[in-house]
Parts: sequence; C-alpha cells; structure tokens
Amino acid sequence: GLSPLTLLNYVPVVEQFLAERFHNSAPNFAMLRARHVTGFVLRHAHQLSPVRAGLMVTALRSFFRYLRCRGTITTDLASCVPTVPNWSLSTLPRFLPTDDVERILECCDRKTSVGRRNHAILLLLARLGVRAGEVVGLSLDDIDWSTGQITIRGKGGKSAQLPLAADVGAALAAYLRHDRPRSATRSVFLRHRAPLVGFGNSSTISSLVRRALKHAGVESTHTGAHVLRHSLATSLLRQGGSLDEIGELLRHQSPNTTAIYAKVDVTALHTLALPWPGGGR
Repeated sequence: GLSPLTLLNYVPVVEQFLAERFHNSAPNFAMLRARHVTGFVLRHAHQLSPVRAGLMVTALRSFFRYLRCRGTITTDLASCVPTVPNWSLSTLPRFLPTDDVERILECCDRKTSVGRRNHAILLLLARLGVRAGEVVGLSLDDIDWSTGQITIRGKGGKSAQLPLAADVGAALAAYLRHDRPRSATRSVFLRHRAPLVGFGNSSTISSLVRRALKHAGVESTHTGAHVLRHSLATSLLRQGGSLDEIGELLRHQSPNTTAIYAKVDVTALHTLALPWPGGGR
C-alpha cells in the first residue's frame, strides 16, 4: 500500500540490508535474527542525519511487517528495529544564502544536454521547493503547458498544482524539446546513458546537487537536495512571506512542520527578545 515515492526511498535501504546479510546470494529470511537487524542499524545510523536514520529504521520496520504478513517470517523483527531519537524542532533548518543558490544555478554547465537537464532539475528544487523523490516521479502528464501549471505528487499519494515560474518553465521546455532522449517512458527526466529510463531513486538527485555545490565552490555541511528546499523557505520568510504561505508552497500537511523556520526569522525574533540584564551599562 505504499506510494511509489515512498518505495523509491525504502527499497534501497532494504536492498542494502539484504546485500550485507546475504552477500548478494538468495536471501534466506528464516535465518534472520534480531541481532542482524540491530547490528545493521548500529553500523549505519551514526553516518546519517537524524531524518535519514529515521527513514532507514522506518523502511526496515515496514519491510519486516510485510514479510510477517506474507508468512515469510514468524518472528516480529519489526519490533527489534531500534528507535532513532529525533526531537521535534530541535534543530535549525539547513539552508544556503540566496547568493549561494543563485551561484549554483549560474555555474551549471548549459552548453551540454546533461548540463541543461541538471539546470532544469536544480531550478525545480530551488524555485518550487520540490523534493528529490518528487523530481524522480515527475511525469510528462504532470505538466500543463496551457495553464502554466505543474502537478507535484508528494507524500501520502497527495498531489498539488503549482504555477510554473518563467525560468523553470523555459528550462523544462528547452530540455524536453532539444535534450531529452527518445524513450517510451513518461518520466520527465531521463538518464543520458542506456538504459534510457527515469532515475532510480532520490539519491541520484541529491548526488546531482552535491556535485553542483562543489562545482560552484559553495561550502556547506549539508549537500543534499533538501537544502535547496530549506533555502527557498528561508528566503521567502526573509522577504516577508508568512509561515502559512510557505507551508502552502512546500505542501506541508501540518503547520508544525513549517514552524521550524520561525527560528531563522530574525526580524520577528527581535520583538520577542528581552533586554539583557545590565546590558544598558
């Protein structure tokens, strides 16, 4: 019952777990034990951000529940998956200054078909706040050129229509007209090497962003695709956008998800700050 976008994120985790446990041989699920599950999580969780580590354990729980539902295993391995602590609103949103975002877009090599494809992807991330998995799942049928709108199919099978900004629409049109390889697949963005199909998962988009940051000389501790989504929200907030407007653009299901950006709204925070005792002396 999982959405295609969720599967794109979950399947690589499961594949990695099975590859490490069975070394690419046919998996014998009856041989799985709790120590195999906890060992995998302990080896990899510290290498990931709290959010990605949380996705990892959620993917494993979902997979083990699926195996038990099918009768492939009898042990409740889902209950053996450790919990990764990730306290709500405990961090600052990771974002790049607006000048750095523009430098990334400008440094994208638009003299090649691959560069123009990547530029269109980066514009979607930076101008519309589209998630990496949503870029992967974007179909030719999702673009309505007559109305200048694009349908984004997000989490939980929900979809939303967003207006195509002029530069985003121009980049997409140019890519589709001149650079997209001929293929029967309906995915908007395709690999440029055989097989000519859509990207396998969202990690490909994050790798693309990581290379773009390096090429532009932008230093950041956060280099995944989501950093451009956070950067858009932060930029809109500093331009006077409200949290409600930002939440609507980013398609947040709960206002609490957007609330984290209040931490970087320095202008509004000034009104809440109390004078430091003795600071006037």
